[in-house]
Amino acid sequence: MAPHPLINQPAPEFSIPDANGHTFKFPPEEQGVRVKKPIALFFYPEAGTFGCIREACQFRDALVEKEIFKRTDVQVIGISPDPVPKQKQFVESQNLTYPVLSDEKHVAYQAFHVGKSLLGFTDTRTTFVIDSEGIIRDSLSATMNYSAHVKFVIKALGKLEVDSSQHSVESSSKTHDVEDDAVRSDDSSSSQIPDELGRVAYVVGA
Repeated sequence: MAPHPLINQPAPEFSIPDANGHTFKFPPEEQGVRVKKPIALFFYPEAGTFGCIREACQFRDALVEKEIFKRTDVQVIGISPDPVPKQKQFVESQNLTYPVLSDEKHVAYQAFHVGKSLLGFTDTRTTFVIDSEGIIRDSLSATMNYSAHVKFVIKALGKLEVDSSQHSVESSSKTHDVEDDAVRSDDSSSSQIPDELGRVAYVVGA
């Protein structure tokens, strides 16, 4: 299967209501500044159905049970085409602790290129992992396998941690290289001073 067309691209922006009817702006912001943390954005077909209940609750539980969820401070966000009242009932009945958004007009679905499932009866169950810089790093579309999505996010977050660690090492290495070049340059300049003094002394002596 070809990779999702938005992989390695900035996450699209959109604004739709949350389960309380308040406008939710994506990517999330605090005091007008974009939140700098990874995001697990999952699209599910229909609130209250068996698979969607299980998936939503698995994300809820992962936020308190999975070390990598806590360590990375990942922001979980759920979206479906259900109206606000149904989303509110879903959130309250399942004690969901993260934003759940209502996308009746498929604004976010279209922005993220989330289409119909293979049979065409429902929207595809799709999850995106977005890094702290707002870049979409990976996605999973698995409508029937609702249990695969939290596992996918765990794996993707682990890869983000590895990539971040490698980037830090490379940045540190580049800094040391610059410092070494500066030291070598200073040493070279210092070694030229005696040579210059020697030439001056020779000229005066002559």
